[in-house]
Amino acid sequence: MNVEIKNYPSARTLVAEICGDIDHHTAKYFRGEIDKAIRSHNPLTLILDYSQVTFMDSSGIGLVMGRYKNMKAMGGTVELAGMPPYIEKVMTLAGMDKLVKMSEQNGQKKQSEALSVTEKGKEDING
Repeated sequence: MNVEIKNYPSARTLVAEICGDIDHHTAKYFRGEIDKAIRSHNPLTLILDYSQVTFMDSSGIGLVMGRYKNMKAMGGTVELAGMPPYIEKVMTLAGMDKLVKMSEQNGQKKQSEALSVTEKGKEDING
């Protein structure tokens, strides 16, 4: 059980790479670490990367819902990335696809795209 959080200030993006199981024993830890990073960095986008998740019960849905509420209150958004097929199916059945963006790409690739767009915008502004 681990969560690696990467901040990309130029893109105002926070990527939380969740590793291991998400169940009622581990969800509290993940919530605490992610919420602390949100408060610290004030991102516009939070990407939850599920590519290293080995098991998820309903606590994983609660993890997303809570972060969605927090980010929405701040004017931000949540994206789910790198989900194995069974997690994507559970999230879709729970209606998460109506609240958050869901992507097949992992969080690292999503972050790279965000930085590319930010850098392109700087080039356009700076000529």
